[in-house]
Amino acid sequence: MDVHHTIANNQIPEVPGTVLFPFFLAINIAEATRAAIGWVEPGLGPLFTLRKTYYPGDIGFGAGFKPTNAKDFNTMQTKELQNGRLAMLAAA
Repeated sequence: MDVHHTIANNQIPEVPGTVLFPFFLAINIAEATRAAIGWVEPGLGPLFTLRKTYYPGDIGFGAGFKPTNAKDFNTMQTKELQNGRLAMLAAA
């Protein structure tokens, strides 16, 4: 069976390592930062425990745009989720 080369899984091996390494390094740094903000370190509490001050999705990015009251925050959060879902459908 001949698979067309526009499928992403076939294109990744064709990307040079000098491009992939910084790309995946940036992803790992972002995920490690998010994990350090949201989760309690192993040994300081039960495993897989969120910090009491952490709200899922709130890592302090864009603090100037974050609404101050809970109702506006929930409205903005819903809009962001809907836009993300629409973007995933558009990409598919």
